[in-house]
Amino acid sequence: METKVDVLVIGGGPGGSTAAALLARNGLKVLLLERETFPRYHIGESLLASCQSTLKLSGAYDKVAAHGFTVKRGGIILWGSDRWLLDWNKMVDPNIWSWQVDRAEYDEILLRNAAEKGAEVVESAAVRRVIFEDGRAVAAEWTQLKDGAQVGSVNTVKFDYVIDASGRSGILSQQQFKMRKSHDVFQNIAIWGYWTGAKLLPETPEGGINVVSSPDGWWWHIPLSDGRYSVGLVTHKTKFAQARQDYGTLEKYYLDRLNSVDVMKTVTEGATFHGPVRAEQDYSYVSDRFCGPGYMLVGDAACFLDPLLSTGVHLAQYSAMIGAASILSVRRGEVKEGEAWNFFEYVYRRAYTRMLVLVSRMYERYQGADDYFWNAQKLVHASSRQSEPVRDFTAIIAGVTDLREVEQVDTRVMNEMNEVLLAEAEEMQDSSLAGKAKNDVTALDMNPLFSGWFGLTGPDTSLNDLYLMTEPVLGLRRAKAAVMSQ
Repeated sequence: METKVDVLVIGGGPGGSTAAALLARNGLKVLLLERETFPRYHIGESLLASCQSTLKLSGAYDKVAAHGFTVKRGGIILWGSDRWLLDWNKMVDPNIWSWQVDRAEYDEILLRNAAEKGAEVVESAAVRRVIFEDGRAVAAEWTQLKDGAQVGSVNTVKFDYVIDASGRSGILSQQQFKMRKSHDVFQNIAIWGYWTGAKLLPETPEGGINVVSSPDGWWWHIPLSDGRYSVGLVTHKTKFAQARQDYGTLEKYYLDRLNSVDVMKTVTEGATFHGPVRAEQDYSYVSDRFCGPGYMLVGDAACFLDPLLSTGVHLAQYSAMIGAASILSVRRGEVKEGEAWNFFEYVYRRAYTRMLVLVSRMYERYQGADDYFWNAQKLVHASSRQSEPVRDFTAIIAGVTDLREVEQVDTRVMNEMNEVLLAEAEEMQDSSLAGKAKNDVTALDMNPLFSGWFGLTGPDTSLNDLYLMTEPVLGLRRAKAAVMSQ
């Protein structure tokens, strides 16, 4: 069977569902193909405050807010001998929060929302390959699955654009292009399970996450709405391999590691552990490019970062929003495709790289809270900095800084922040990343990449006069035009 759509979305997680909903509710014909049947289990339960904005744009906010997920207003991080109290309401905005979610439930809400907004959603659908003509993505072949096996014939869908939101499987970046580069520093393993009857650290903001460093790595401690706590250890694969052989089962390893950390032993004292213990490789990576002629990569399909700062869903929904805005503006004739793709690549890679720098410093170059927050503040433009560096750090890890910058009309801000971020990233590359260079901080040069692909030359290739606009419609606008009209 052969069909034609405006946009094909591969994957129904937060990135794919958000992109599909945004495009469909703005009038495009969208097909979303999801390999699994929802609800399905997924880790990554702690959301950043920025997710509220994308949920409101996609139309899913009311359903998420009414579901009863645990409200989250910040957290406490114990790192070495330092204690960070990160209260979003006091340090960022008195009216922001997010949620600690059961991802099976959260992701299904977003997927059903995409269908309600007009996208055609097909579950148990496996994309076999994306077809290119003259270097441009134009179609895809997919099959229906039943119990994991193919049923029926191969289907072909033609499209104007494809958004790859296939997560770590990476239909384009990994399977077809093989263009992912791993960050060697972050080759970690996550081991986790669930508890009832646990408690949070004293003074934790409402529903906040607790992060606790340990000799093995670091622990997350997340309160969920049904009285459960998600409790997990992130440790380097080498440490795990050496220690694991001393234990008969993964559960024994997990419980012994937890009980060896006084703080974790205290917050789970008297609590009941509920198996099984799960484990997953947590290797961080980045693709050489996030988009190209006819295609975009969003969420984990493009890049993945160690979960220390809970950035996964933020980056997925943020990139979906930017990608959808770019496509919509191109379709309306407001910008050229090359311009929009440059903008998408730039702002998405910048958001990822900023978080990469912050996580790198915590792992490799942590020299105390004051030094850390001061360096984090440098990643915020001078015109937006607050009096206390910890406030800027908190705004970054709440996802608020990314949202503010992408709507920034002043083109000088983007230029200056690009220079600062590149300098910070290069410093991390030279020292903490042990000279791995391109393998570790790939494509940190966020200058326009695609002029040649689209035949663009001259000033029209610049992304620096574009910014995101969400009202009255989602899209990209020109800063010069905006300034002239004021």
